[in-house]
Amino acid sequence: MHSRFPLDAVVLTEALVAVDSRNPDLVPGAPGERACAELLASILSGWGFAVSLSDVAPGRSNVIARIGPVGRSPLVLNGHLDVVGTEGMTHEPFSPITRDGNLYARGATDMKAGIAAMCVAAARAAARGALHCEVIIAAVCDEEFASIGTRALLADGLQATGAIITEPTRLSVVPAHKGFAWIDIAVQGRAAHGSRYDVGIDANRHAALLIAALDRFELDTLHTRAHPLLGRASLHAAMISGGTGWSTYADRCDVRIERRTVPGETGVQALQEVEAAIAALQVERPQFVASASLTCAQPPLDIAADAPLVQAVVSAAHSAGLPGAIKGLSCWTDAALFAEAGIPALCFGPGDIARAHSATEWVEIAQIEQATAVLEQVCSTWGT
Repeated sequence: MHSRFPLDAVVLTEALVAVDSRNPDLVPGAPGERACAELLASILSGWGFAVSLSDVAPGRSNVIARIGPVGRSPLVLNGHLDVVGTEGMTHEPFSPITRDGNLYARGATDMKAGIAAMCVAAARAAARGALHCEVIIAAVCDEEFASIGTRALLADGLQATGAIITEPTRLSVVPAHKGFAWIDIAVQGRAAHGSRYDVGIDANRHAALLIAALDRFELDTLHTRAHPLLGRASLHAAMISGGTGWSTYADRCDVRIERRTVPGETGVQALQEVEAAIAALQVERPQFVASASLTCAQPPLDIAADAPLVQAVVSAAHSAGLPGAIKGLSCWTDAALFAEAGIPALCFGPGDIARAHSATEWVEIAQIEQATAVLEQVCSTWGT
């Protein structure tokens, strides 16, 4: 066993959050995950895992660690090593502070506590000789931006019978979460002096008409697309930019729409719906010219509440004295990528997603310990 790190998820959380692993795609010049990955790889190797460390991009590393009977009912425990920026934080981001039963640091709740819990859980189950399956620890890079870490893992042909992503769920079992689509819209106008209504075409006003049409679409149509754990689909205008001066008709207005999707919807479908709104306006107003493109889309997650993986985590939660409540997440996670690859996946972990990316980020120490106990039970029973 690693001489410095006992099998203690709180101690491991403190060690991980002390390493700056800000995502350089979100924070220019940030260091990335490599140093944090190297630390975790060293600890897991000392605990008896077969460990590999791979760079998905320069300085952007995945840790893959295996323990238990090789190839037998493999169970993935997944979490991301990257964190977001620290500007405006109310406490030191990378010097963990414990106060009133909570651990404060950037990444404490999102999601290094979850990574610590899953690693210690697997190591404890192995130390007791209780593993009937192969447990694969996948601590990945870049979930906060493009998920290149988990995508690379799956592209390499990872096979598993289930995956638990230890995102912060307040110890609820989460078999469903929303997806999203980012849609860029370019509305074209014609620049002219502000007095020349006969020449100018106002791209900004035309963009407003499109936004109003999308507002009606949300009220009339998206309102009806609901999921029992997730609520309804939605959209919002995330960014709007157009115009060059007070006395000039805007020749272009750029609008960025984020569309939150529920199971059964796709990013392509979301784009087509925006294009339909554009087409309708072009019929009403011949001078209306706009185009839309899909910049990024991630799928929703939805596995059945009676799926073996869900029931295994619920049962383990009950054994640990927890409610084992089944809930949904409004945000997106890498769990959807596993499900898309044919691997049943869910989220379960310590902390509250509401504190993710916030100026004051913390995780309850008791929840770290409880999550570890639940995950150890799942590791011990999976594959039996």
